[in-house]
Parts: sequence; structure tokens; C-alpha cells
Amino acid sequence: MQPTEGDDVTGSPHLLEELEPVVADNLDRHLGLAQEWHPHDYVPWSEGRDFAALGGEDWAPEQSRLSETAKAAMITNLLTEDNLPSYHREIATRFGRDGAWGTWVGRWTAEENRHGVALRDYLVVTRGVDPVELERARMDYMTSGYDSGDKTPLEAVAYVSFQELATRVSHRNTGKVTHDPVADALLARISKDENLHMVFYRNVAAAALDIAPDDTMRAIADEVIGFEMPGATMAGFRRSSMVIAKAGVYDLRLHHDEVLMPVLRHWKVFERTDVGPEGEKAREELAAFLVQLDEQAARFVERRAESRARVAARSDTGATPDIAT
Repeated sequence: MQPTEGDDVTGSPHLLEELEPVVADNLDRHLGLAQEWHPHDYVPWSEGRDFAALGGEDWAPEQSRLSETAKAAMITNLLTEDNLPSYHREIATRFGRDGAWGTWVGRWTAEENRHGVALRDYLVVTRGVDPVELERARMDYMTSGYDSGDKTPLEAVAYVSFQELATRVSHRNTGKVTHDPVADALLARISKDENLHMVFYRNVAAAALDIAPDDTMRAIADEVIGFEMPGATMAGFRRSSMVIAKAGVYDLRLHHDEVLMPVLRHWKVFERTDVGPEGEKAREELAAFLVQLDEQAARFVERRAESRARVAARSDTGATPDIAT
């Protein structure tokens, strides 16, 4: 089905209306697959104790069993989840609060809120990070909020198709570097939610490609080329993202291989024959960007391997390792 002449399918309600049955079907699919779980089941409450305000002991670094990498990753993941009010506003504004779209917005918001609750409870109870600094960071980041700019509904659907998968990969790999079976189980559980969210948006975007292939291809190309994680504006994000990348929790290689390419393959972006000149132009820009990104990822992995080899060599000779590498 092609849009009627004069319709701005990327920004008008016409495309949202045409996608409503697809949203309804995928909402039913999601509700059928989503598993109920409870944050309190993933928190070792027996480890909890009072802080100084109630006569106990305040946090000290030696109380944490998490590495600096695990701390950076978990704080970044949690603060990203904390900006949920902003994300809710973003998608409610673009998708609306009525019908299947509105039901999805509410359900998605409730599930995402559960992630932040569980992560914070775990970190505070286990004294994994400084709770005072964590609360200050939450206040700062939520005060500034998140603003995706003037994304159209179509661009928003394309963006979250990648972003939800990126979040899944980040959570899952964060669990592994905690070396804590409780945290690992919690983050694996959260990752399952994120994967279902990705599938929902990916399926909606696939339908949009059939309805408006040129506009959707343009949206996909723009969102891939300009992609940023929603936490990119938080204080200290650049430093934390480098620590996370050096540890292999989330890096350019993972972004290319495990986030972008699986979704693009699912949409058969480079195999479609229904795009016009504008869609073809967008696809060519996308292809050129992916080649460039792949090269950047290869260079990063090579430099990281060299850096790790230097650290290992210094360790073998008795030199103090550079823990920031």
C-alpha cells in the first residue's frame, strides 16, 4: 500500500492509523510472551543493613564487591532507566494514548519502571555503589531529562528498534562482568524484557516499510547514522562509556554486529525492491555508513587488544598495571 498523494506519512497521523492493526497484533503477541516477574525476588535482602541516619554505617568503597567496570556499567544502565518519565513523554506524544498504541505505551512504561526499581534495590542493599552519589546523579539526570528533538513517529519507531536491542546487549554483558550470580540473573531477566520490546518495535517498523518504503528507509538510515544511546547526555557518560567499551560490555563491534546488522537483516533492507529514488538514496547512505562503522570497530578492537597485551606484559614484569586501560 502506498501513501496517498500529499500525505506526510513520516509525521502525520495517517501512518499511525494504518499501523494500528499491526500494533494491536504485536501487543497481543507481547502480552502472550511476557512473563510476570517481581524485583524483590532478585534482591538479596538479607545483606541489607541500616545506614548512619538510622544508627547504622554509611557506605564505604570496600563494602562493594563490584569492579570499577561493573560499577560504571550498572550506574550507567540504572541512570538510563531512571529517565523513564522523559521516555514516556516522548513516545506518548508521538504515538498517542488511545487505542492499541496507547495501551502499548502504558504497558511498556510499566515494564521499564520495573527495571529501575530492581537495579536500585540491588545496588543499595548490596552496597554495590555509593548511594549518595547515585541519588545525586539521578537528581541531576532526571532534572535535565531526555529530549530526542523533533523525531517523527516513524523515526522514533526506527530508533527504538535499535535502542531496545542495544539496551538488551548492554544489560546482559553488564551482568557477566559483575561476577555476581544474583546481579547476573537480574540483568538477564531485564534483558528478556528489552528483547521483547525490541521485537515489538522491529515488527511495527517492518510493517511501516511495506506501507511507506521510501520514508521508512530514510528514517532507518537517519537513525542508524545519527544513533546515540539515551544516556549520552548524562554527566560522565563519555568516561563511563569508554570504561564499558574497553571491557567489552558495549562497544562499536557489538553495536555493529549484534545491534544494527541483525535488525537490518530482519527488515531485508538491502534486498528490498520496492523503494523509489529517495529510498535508494537513503539505502546507499546507510550502506556507506555501515562500511565506515565496521572499519572503525575493527580499529577499536585492534587497539584494545594491543592495550590489553601491554597491560599483561607489565603485569608479567611486575610493573603496576594501568587499571584504566
